[in-house]
Amino acid sequence: MSSSLLIAHLTCEYFANPICLDTQHPRLSWKLNSAARNARQQAYQIVVTDAGDGGAVIWDSGKVQSDQSVHVAYAGPALHSGQRCYWRVRVWDGDDQPSEWSETMFWEMGLLDNSEWQADWITPDLAEDHAPLLRRSFALDGEIKSARIYATSLGIYELHLNGQRVGDGLLTPGWTSYKNRLQYQVYDVTALLQSGDNAIGAMLGDGWHRGYLGFNGKREIYGDKLALLLQLHVVLVDGRTVVVTSDDQWKSSTGPITRADLYNGESYDARLELPGWAAPGFEDNAWHGVRQYDYPKDKLVAQIGPFVRRQERIKPVRLFKSPKGETIFDFGQNMVGWVQLKLNGEAGTTVTLHHAEVLDQAGNFYIENLRKAQQRVEYTLKGSGEETYEPRFTFMGFQFVQVDGWPGELTLESLTGIVVHSEIPEIGTFECSNPMINQLQHNIVWGQKGNFVDVPTDCPQRDERLGWTGDAQVFARTACFNRDVAAFFGKWLRDVAADQLASGSVAFVSPDVPMMPGMSGTGSTAWGDAAIICPWTVYLSYDDKGILETQYASMAAWVNFMREQAGEKYLWTTGFHFGDWLDFRGMALMPSPVTNIELVATAFFAYSTSQMQQIATILGKHEDAANYAQLAANIKKAFNAEFVAPNGRVGPNSQTAYTLALHFDLLPEKLRPLAAKRLAEEVRKADYHLTTGFVGTPYLCQVLSRFGYTDLAYELLNQESFPSWLYPVKKGATTIWERWDGIKPDGSFQDVSMNSFNHYSYGAIGEWLYRVVAGIEADPNEPGYRHVLIQPQPGGGLTHARATLQSPYGEVACAWQLSEKDMRLQVTVPPNTRATVRLPARSLSQVKEVVDGRGKALKAANSITSATAKGGFVTLEVVSGQYEFVTTGMNVAQANAGVRHVAGRLDRGTTLHDLLSNEATKAILVKHIGAEAMPGLQSPFVINTSLGNTPLRLPMIFTEERVQEIEGELIALKN
Repeated sequence: MSSSLLIAHLTCEYFANPICLDTQHPRLSWKLNSAARNARQQAYQIVVTDAGDGGAVIWDSGKVQSDQSVHVAYAGPALHSGQRCYWRVRVWDGDDQPSEWSETMFWEMGLLDNSEWQADWITPDLAEDHAPLLRRSFALDGEIKSARIYATSLGIYELHLNGQRVGDGLLTPGWTSYKNRLQYQVYDVTALLQSGDNAIGAMLGDGWHRGYLGFNGKREIYGDKLALLLQLHVVLVDGRTVVVTSDDQWKSSTGPITRADLYNGESYDARLELPGWAAPGFEDNAWHGVRQYDYPKDKLVAQIGPFVRRQERIKPVRLFKSPKGETIFDFGQNMVGWVQLKLNGEAGTTVTLHHAEVLDQAGNFYIENLRKAQQRVEYTLKGSGEETYEPRFTFMGFQFVQVDGWPGELTLESLTGIVVHSEIPEIGTFECSNPMINQLQHNIVWGQKGNFVDVPTDCPQRDERLGWTGDAQVFARTACFNRDVAAFFGKWLRDVAADQLASGSVAFVSPDVPMMPGMSGTGSTAWGDAAIICPWTVYLSYDDKGILETQYASMAAWVNFMREQAGEKYLWTTGFHFGDWLDFRGMALMPSPVTNIELVATAFFAYSTSQMQQIATILGKHEDAANYAQLAANIKKAFNAEFVAPNGRVGPNSQTAYTLALHFDLLPEKLRPLAAKRLAEEVRKADYHLTTGFVGTPYLCQVLSRFGYTDLAYELLNQESFPSWLYPVKKGATTIWERWDGIKPDGSFQDVSMNSFNHYSYGAIGEWLYRVVAGIEADPNEPGYRHVLIQPQPGGGLTHARATLQSPYGEVACAWQLSEKDMRLQVTVPPNTRATVRLPARSLSQVKEVVDGRGKALKAANSITSATAKGGFVTLEVVSGQYEFVTTGMNVAQANAGVRHVAGRLDRGTTLHDLLSNEATKAILVKHIGAEAMPGLQSPFVINTSLGNTPLRLPMIFTEERVQEIEGELIALKN
């Protein structure tokens, strides 16, 4: 009898059928599908062959008693360059019944030793040209069996073979720490070759290697020459192998691209096109030659991250004239990529496009915030009927396009927006009953897409676009929920390590580029900590222990660097730091930052050290773990002695100071409630606004929820005036802004020197939406959502919320709805996992499982393995499957909506502590809540009830009438 388990979504090193691997132990993963509950794998078998199902077996794992289905490492014989391996898997279920075999997939090795590069680096024998063409003709005297191109470049390249584009990747070979690592790509070109005459061509662009880079107006950061390295391996049916390489037989020429720069755009003169330039038979006698270029090959590495590709097409939503008379297209979305043109006109006519994110107060085109980046595209027609053009060696960040010189009539069909970003598939979704919060989620996702163009950049439009480490680490968890970014981060983190100094200091940006004069470019707290926080986040989200192993030396070096900086006092008080960057009340670079730099630096020093203790333990490095534990204890002791008062005051009494101290577990247990209370008071003093910058904002709502102030977190989320997440939404934002008031209330702009309208950092609130509002959380003890924590915390006036996540094991889903009668919760737990589900209820009798449309009493069974009630919650342990639960005997919707008025009817100074300290008021609470539920007053699962300046956190089990009754008795006692 076969199992009902179905095997799907087979990947090797995160990709389906990759052909560019350089690891001897590729990791294989699969997901299981089943409609049954408690669907699980207890054993697996992997078979690897050399030619599909009928090929010779390379490795057979045999039946392995294990439930592992993620990152199972190949353990067969050593692999060789170019080797293709076919693999399939079957599993045994909990009843020891085997599944059907999966479909057969493959992986293919790249060049495992750089000595196998037979090609020479070649550079065009031309005066500097921004996009030269290179070509070579060759002949094949047999039928083709298979063919691969291995290629890379200095600059960026696009390949053509026999007149056809090779692959669909953009901006290859991508941006890495070129002085240390240069990626090459592999292409299967079997179908593009032919017996007889063939031709191969390459077009080169300046890219990151030679173009403008950074905000210093500099170009040629890595070198002044464009160059190509390529070899084509052809296997003929008769067994012969032909290798065509980049060598002195190639020729070079200028082409139709006369200007190409990532920041400044592209100029294309269609009159200079050379039809058939990469096809056999093309006359190239007038072309120039090439020169060999002396550049090392020992830095070449196989590509491990995803390609950048065209992802979406967007049509403009309006075409209009500005008050200045500018012709402007509005695409309705701040996007990253370029515009495709379709037009007719006379030869020599030039159309110019300028790209901008926003319009000014008067409705005119606004580009001042781009600084020196031109974002200009020029197209000169050849005059041969309808012409279609789109750039290839640049990208822009924009919503608005100004058009000049258009021949004929412009319509909305004239331009099409092409969205470009790395191949990071959507895996997470979130939506709720508040349209503005849904728009915020939209903005978070589009901010991520626009800034994940091969590296995680800060912004995609102005003259910067750098891989800022601080931005990446604060957004990492949100990024891992929205999109599959494991391979994306894996590639980038190797550059973080490559750019690290011998001292262990981590660069501000990676790949590293020169900073402003007087700025070291390395060693800032919260920025350098990306070396630890990002790998840990990938491990937690994707169950990827390998990334911890790969990055361990880098992580350890960063902690050692901080240890050296802090000295024997364990306080990091030296060096340059960004601090709580862009706290609107005083930036960290100014003489008096609001949250002192030393506090922020020491807090992150402690946090990263504690994380290293966890990581060392996971990797079995127990001596390291013990050392990190002792170091972390010393740092925390020093932190408390220097920055914390006995009454719970932390540092300058700022929201960020309390947030970091609480989120990083730096305070003694007895002080944490006091510090949390002070944080809550600071939020109220700010009239329910946040006052945090880059390092405080990501954790603020998480800390409030963790310490029982979810109502205040919702207050911050729902805030619509500056500074808040919804303020930009009300201003029409379609991405996340760099500054809370990029556009001020009066319509004017923030400082043009730093005012991006596509800057994902503050989008880190997405993490709280998924983990707290929707309630999907990962257990660090069983990462990758192997053990899912389902623990939503409704509030903020929301009546429903839903999130889904394609975890490494399958879809996790959580949806809740509040009605006049009950709260309903739907949960999906994927096969081979389990979940802990927490619902608001005082007793098991209030919670029922909905089966066939009817509520049934909870009872321990094969699916619900445990059910307990404590502190205002019912907690269920469940196996895989789909569930619906309903909590009855409560009027949640009314409770959520009808309790705010309590705050105005008691003294503003009344606190929960006051109520519990007075025997009479405490007796009223005990009467209504029950002595056993009193601990629930401190629970994070609360309704928005405020008594004076401190919320009364009642478990969400009360009707409106009960709330009014409690309120009335308290007020009567007071009077």
